[in-house]
Amino acid sequence: MSGCGCETAAPGADAGNCSSGQDEEAAACSGSEAFALRVIGHSMAPEFSEGEIILIEPDGALHHGCYVLAQAEGEWTFRQLQQRGSDWWLHPLNPAWPDQKLPDLSVVHGRIIQAAVPGRRKLTRHYV
Repeated sequence: MSGCGCETAAPGADAGNCSSGQDEEAAACSGSEAFALRVIGHSMAPEFSEGEIILIEPDGALHHGCYVLAQAEGEWTFRQLQQRGSDWWLHPLNPAWPDQKLPDLSVVHGRIIQAAVPGRRKLTRHYV
């Protein structure tokens, strides 16, 4: 992913994660303005492909099944948000990656509202 402190994934990082070494830049994006990131890796395939651009709304309403940007276990990542009983989980769509249990929803920093393939306007998808 790129943008807001998520320029490139660190070597060996989980394919759906961003490098979190730029926390000051990430904090600068914590306002209420939407921002875009580029998908790196395959943890969210087949719905999201490497190279796609995702648009994140920081103040988007969260619910079971929406796609979110979160900082979990020290890394920025985006996953599908799932509620199981009273617990919240980050769920990768690719079964090769494990689910992550969230301590609470404070680690979620935005909701994915759109995905687009650069140069292919007809392939834009909305998640609102």
